[in-house]
Amino acid sequence: MLSKQRIVLSRLKVKSYRHCSKYFSSSKVAEIDVTFTNGIKLNLSSGRYARFADGACVGTVGNTSVLATVVSKAKAANSSFLPLVVDYRQKAAAAGRIPTNFLRKELGPTEREILTSRLIDRSLRPLFPQSYNYDTQIVCNMLAVDAINPPETVAINAASAALALSDVPWDGPVGAVRIGRIDNELIVNPTRNNLKSSTLNLVVTATKSNMVVMLEGSASDILQPDLLKAIKLGTKEAQHIVRAIEKLQKDHGKMKRNYEIQSSLDDSTVESIRTLSSMKLREILSDYTHDKISRDNAIAELRQMVLNQLRDTGLDPGPLQDTFNANLKEIFREMIFERNIRCDGRHLDELRKINCEVSLYEPLHGSAVFQRGQTQVLCTVAFDSPESALKMDPLTMIISGIKEKSFFLHYEFPSYATGEVGRGGSGGRREAGHGALAERGLLPLLPSLPYTVRLTAEVLESNGSSSMASVCGGSLALMDAGVPLSAPAAGVAIGLVTKNTGDSFDYRLLTDLLGIEDYMGDMDFKVAGSKKGITALQADIKIPGLPLKIVMEAVQKACDAKSNIIDIMNQCLDKPREGHKENTPVMEELQVEVHNRAKLLGVGGINLKRLYVETGVQVSPIDETKYSMFAPSQAAMDEARLRIDGWLAKERTPELEFGAIYKAKVVEVKDIGVMVTLYPGMTPALLHNSQLDHRKIMHPSVLGLDVGSEVQVKYFGRDPVSGQVRLSRKVLTSPPPATTRNLDRS
Repeated sequence: MLSKQRIVLSRLKVKSYRHCSKYFSSSKVAEIDVTFTNGIKLNLSSGRYARFADGACVGTVGNTSVLATVVSKAKAANSSFLPLVVDYRQKAAAAGRIPTNFLRKELGPTEREILTSRLIDRSLRPLFPQSYNYDTQIVCNMLAVDAINPPETVAINAASAALALSDVPWDGPVGAVRIGRIDNELIVNPTRNNLKSSTLNLVVTATKSNMVVMLEGSASDILQPDLLKAIKLGTKEAQHIVRAIEKLQKDHGKMKRNYEIQSSLDDSTVESIRTLSSMKLREILSDYTHDKISRDNAIAELRQMVLNQLRDTGLDPGPLQDTFNANLKEIFREMIFERNIRCDGRHLDELRKINCEVSLYEPLHGSAVFQRGQTQVLCTVAFDSPESALKMDPLTMIISGIKEKSFFLHYEFPSYATGEVGRGGSGGRREAGHGALAERGLLPLLPSLPYTVRLTAEVLESNGSSSMASVCGGSLALMDAGVPLSAPAAGVAIGLVTKNTGDSFDYRLLTDLLGIEDYMGDMDFKVAGSKKGITALQADIKIPGLPLKIVMEAVQKACDAKSNIIDIMNQCLDKPREGHKENTPVMEELQVEVHNRAKLLGVGGINLKRLYVETGVQVSPIDETKYSMFAPSQAAMDEARLRIDGWLAKERTPELEFGAIYKAKVVEVKDIGVMVTLYPGMTPALLHNSQLDHRKIMHPSVLGLDVGSEVQVKYFGRDPVSGQVRLSRKVLTSPPPATTRNLDRS
């Protein structure tokens, strides 16, 4: 950069870098402000940073700023879908911090970065043209964060503006707002402190004409009318952002690029594929005896047969397969409109068959398996000490205000759940997103617990809605473990199939979504909560916006289905178990006097370390005299109590009277004093040199003190901080006579 500045200086004949910086910032900057009804301002600016990108924009609310950039390749990818990657990156430098890892730099993405990336992706992806299959990357880089304004909606709006200003084909813009609810009043773009007391945390992304593109949120068992009111308000407020970005695009946006659409097959080949496959596809999709595996196998065999018959045409198998899949999707959707019956024989509002079972294995604190159709989830509960709470990274603490989580859900989706071969591991973005959604569905119903709770949801079979099955199974497992939930929780996914023919628009909502219905449909709307209200929701919409009417109807159908699912679950377990299992963890408080701490801890804390290894009991300090004991079972707690009582009872301290005189025995001589005991078995106490005599003593040997010597000492109680015995020999001796000095006055 310095060499470039020097070149410019020589060409422009300027004499200072200050003038040079003006030259570099003289490019045209596009900027616009959006003011919401509550007075909060969003600033969007472009043209200052990342000018090599196809589009770039900085979004700012308060002192929180996010730079969003978009780059799309000029050459089409070899795929039939949009290869879009969204990366949200939060930097410690944005908060004036340094990462605490060994390298002191950002490493892999955190869970919050992954969840925010998915949030941005779902807000933007539906508005890309279906024929656009060019590699596209959107990077949202946090520039600054003020710990007041959450950056997620700022990132969505900045990315929306960057796409609108770029030459990348996109049917936006969209606007995103966050809605909170405090004291029955809805708040637009609440601050971090507002969210702590808010009963709702809802992000709404919408495009023009009040069309909803994405919903995601959590709530404290909010009622359905209140949620619908919040969605309406969020959609209305998003229109301010949409209009502002449209104006910015009109004044400063680039012309959208022309792109090549992959050559389609000729009409005769398309008609041949339809002729060969349509009737048989209808037979397969109307055979209600098929399950997921048999239906997929039948379709795969038909696909291969059609491709084999057209192999002699010399065409690439890729377009042939894409045309077959397009015909399959069209027939699948048409049959739903024709019959109002789905491919598994269910009516539109009908649930799949549900089976539940709890208390599967005795060693587990709580367990349940939830089976809905061919979706099966095994949930297990594990209790541990408060020290096992999930610690947040420093930047997440600043942004969210959460330092640690005492309840967390881990969602696992192994490859065998869909009959596939894959590598095992900790999971990716999908697992993190589904787990966070299920966790939000259960968290508002949990009471404050004195210990850490880990809920594991492992998908054993998957045919749609595994995240909502995790909510159902998780609720049963928690109640099986005796966790006093305020109410049982369940979740369900609502699907959508639309048909747009000229001026008419028709749709069907599908309750309890199948995997194939998710793939072939236009929406996956997940709703979780109790019978009373809603605790979490997430809407993945695959078309460019959804009217509010359909959103309201989908929420109503989800609440009805959720209530029916809870009724079925209640037949298995309708309330938390009373009492405790033999292996239920136990927590107690231990009171230890200050002077006995050394006996409890041992040298270097060896006593407590050995106690944890041998019994599993963890002892943690609360304050100077109180300790918290966490045991994996009552039997382990009883054993630990016996050991601790033995340590503390080894030395029974007689009652010592304050100010009394005792005979002390010297057991060790040190440079700073002597170690003495007042009674057999006593922990030696230090009699410091300063308390041996009125004179200044440099070493106890000058007084003839040696191991085994006996001295008279006076007892002054114990130090209130350290608990050490306070003794003095000096007060029992007479001070030396005063020395008289003659002064020469002559």
